[in-house]
Amino acid sequence: MKTKILMVCLGNICRSPLAEGILTSMIDPEKVMVASAGTGGWHVGSQPDPRSIEVANKNNIDITHQRGKQFSTYDYEIYDHIFVMDASNYNDVIKLSKTDTERAKVSMILDELFPGEKVDVPDPYYGGDSGFDNVYDMLYSACEKIVSRLAL
Repeated sequence: MKTKILMVCLGNICRSPLAEGILTSMIDPEKVMVASAGTGGWHVGSQPDPRSIEVANKNNIDITHQRGKQFSTYDYEIYDHIFVMDASNYNDVIKLSKTDTERAKVSMILDELFPGEKVDVPDPYYGGDSGFDNVYDMLYSACEKIVSRLAL
């Protein structure tokens, strides 16, 4: 049975598509499925932000096939692990949960690097291009920990 992982940010065009691409590049797609979503619906059907595509390309990862999707309660039925990018995303996703089992699936991705500290992945959307590089580096390190911890 495949392990199913969902990465979640606000609009599903910057951070979560990068996290999806990074983790996908590290796992066996026969054993693990990775997807991403946003808590908001503004970018449903859109490609990731060009700056996310660019930083992924610089690191030999192609995320151009991804399309924005909005997080829904149905995602709790599909995914085993839901990694959110910041406290606001966490609160939005938890509000949609109905059970302790669903809530247990949700964690902040940087808890992989800073357990219990609730560190946010900064949203690079309004920052300069270097913000995307910094986010990539954070997500890469967190994804390495996820692969190791979950034995993917």
